[in-house]
Amino acid sequence: MSNKEKLAFSRSNYIMMLVGIGVLAIGFFIMTLDKEDYGFGFLGITLGPIVVMTGFIVEFFAIFHKSKK
Repeated sequence: MSNKEKLAFSRSNYIMMLVGIGVLAIGFFIMTLDKEDYGFGFLGITLGPIVVMTGFIVEFFAIFHKSKK
């Protein structure tokens, strides 16, 4: 058994996971940029959560993506 057979995910899965984590971080950062009281502006209540949800969707696909091998 080689080392590649022992890994749970392929290289593309790990890359997609890193991209998803990056998108999540960007989404949370966008929410902190809102200047309205308690984050009730466009960035804190609309754009930031949409970007965060996109990050979670990327993570979902990264976990369940099967390699063609």
